[in-house]
Amino acid sequence: MLVRRYEMPWRTAFEAHAGMSWLVAACYFTGVAAAGTLPLLPSLAIAGACSTMALHRFGQAVRVLRLRGSLSGRRIQVIGPRQLARLSEDAAQVFLGFGFEWRPVHAQRLYELSKVDYREFTVPHWLQRLLGQGHAAQPDAEIGLPYIHGVEPVEHPLHRPLQNFEGGTLLVGTTQSGKGVALANLITQAVRRGDVVIVIDPKNSRRLKRIVERACADYREPDTFMEFHPAFPDRGVRLDFTFNWQKPTEIASRIQSIMPPDTAGAFSAFGWDAVNVVVQGLVELEERPNLIKLTKYIEGGIEPVLEASLRRFYEQLLGNGWRDQPEMRKLLHDAHKGNMRRPSEAASADLMAFVAYYEHHVAQNQRNKTLDAQVRTFRHNREHYQKITANLLPILSMLTSGDLGRSLSPDPFDADDERPIMNFEKIERGGHVLYMCLDSLPDPSVASAIGALALADQAARAGMRYNLGTYQRISLFVDEVSNVINQPLIEILNKGAEGGIFTTCAMQTLADLAKRLGSEDAARMAVGNLNNLIALRTKDRPTQDFVTETFGKTAIHTVRVGLSHGADAHLGDFSSSYSTQLTESFEEVVPAEVLGKLPNLQYFASVSGGRIIKGRFPIIDPDLDADVHTEEVAA
Repeated sequence: MLVRRYEMPWRTAFEAHAGMSWLVAACYFTGVAAAGTLPLLPSLAIAGACSTMALHRFGQAVRVLRLRGSLSGRRIQVIGPRQLARLSEDAAQVFLGFGFEWRPVHAQRLYELSKVDYREFTVPHWLQRLLGQGHAAQPDAEIGLPYIHGVEPVEHPLHRPLQNFEGGTLLVGTTQSGKGVALANLITQAVRRGDVVIVIDPKNSRRLKRIVERACADYREPDTFMEFHPAFPDRGVRLDFTFNWQKPTEIASRIQSIMPPDTAGAFSAFGWDAVNVVVQGLVELEERPNLIKLTKYIEGGIEPVLEASLRRFYEQLLGNGWRDQPEMRKLLHDAHKGNMRRPSEAASADLMAFVAYYEHHVAQNQRNKTLDAQVRTFRHNREHYQKITANLLPILSMLTSGDLGRSLSPDPFDADDERPIMNFEKIERGGHVLYMCLDSLPDPSVASAIGALALADQAARAGMRYNLGTYQRISLFVDEVSNVINQPLIEILNKGAEGGIFTTCAMQTLADLAKRLGSEDAARMAVGNLNNLIALRTKDRPTQDFVTETFGKTAIHTVRVGLSHGADAHLGDFSSSYSTQLTESFEEVVPAEVLGKLPNLQYFASVSGGRIIKGRFPIIDPDLDADVHTEEVAA
């Protein structure tokens, strides 16, 4: 049994012919009534009935012609900031461009169009204008097939409740398909809502940054916008990614998250331990850890930290005269005479004596676990220690070299550096908008490390907010997510909604994510944490399959026509048969190949728990006169 009525709009508008016939009949009977050939009242009644049928048929014809006229699609639309503000006036709603909800009837029309050449059913330009559609038609020079959006002649502004986006949003699209424009729309709305906004842009889109700056100037305080750029450190802020923590071990976990993965996990674990030993030592000495200090004491040796820690420990344990203890005096004498073998050039004679006293004269119940770890590291074979930290040191060196080191390990006592020192807690409390350009084109390794470290710090901050019960909406936008994704970002996607983090990730293909995470299964697991999906044009088949799987299936009608002829042996005997069969089958709501033919800025989306919409994002032009009505131009 067919639940949905079958329709076929891609045909000649035969209803217009019938309407014309009814109109001629109405005119005829009106003339008959006027001439008096037939009684007046019956003639007028027949003429009225014919006129009614003519209007009904012409209405059906106009509907078919409007559907065919919409096959020319919609051209790229440009709006100004004020018009976007009017379209997103309700802060509890997210504006997703213009379009319509994708229903089974639209899927049916799309499948029918795949069987024919859509150009055979487009209407002349003069008729499009007559139907009120010609001004919006997609020019031939634009990329993509126009009929995909044209299966529905009526579109309207698309809005969805903001709370539907708590579970995160994935934006998929190939190069130049419109991801930047989509992000510009969503970021501008987040700025206007008053969210704390963090944008991580690996490739440094000047146009996107300009739109974000304009949004801050229009809707926020003058000092709201902040920028970070590794290639231009003088014009941005300094960021301290090791400032916020509740437990010292968090810093080691943060550094571990940006290390390259190893199959066994041993080198990653050794790296975590090396960082943790230094961090615990600095905390005991009441020094704030930063990347430069970590690099210095892991690469150069733990000796300065250990010596200062032991001095402090002996003062607390033995008092001010601890150096005059007989055992200590003897050990100091032997060390200065050269009777103790030093494991490295950085180990002073005093340090050798302090360590020996700690190992042989301090009772187990008086020892300190932090000092035990430092002594263990000090006694570790130096060559072996360098091998097990081989994965860690290159990462730290990248993040502490030159001007970048001063930007990521800011010194608050440096009077010559007037750049603001920021961290994610200050950004959150100040309600700022941070635009992080990672400069991945000339230096992808450093860009990836900075982005991953920023996400690790943000995940730690989200954990603090969750533990303290703090809720302030943070809108996190990550472009080219395959460049920076790590375990902390997956944790943000998985649990960040409860901490008030609304995450939007943009990527090109699932393969990019799989390469970064090691397998397609890991990539699917990561994107499975994002509840909403916006798919622009994508050419990669695995990505297309992932999108169509998300959209699901619907019933599609198929008409089968049979025609047969036959002749018997007897002269003049002939037989013929004609049959039509209408069947239903479950097919993809959106065919995979259609995703590769979408025009720029157009998308299919699954939002709000499976609601499928077809839409298009407008371009935001900060220089467009806001008092002028919507201006539509060719791309």
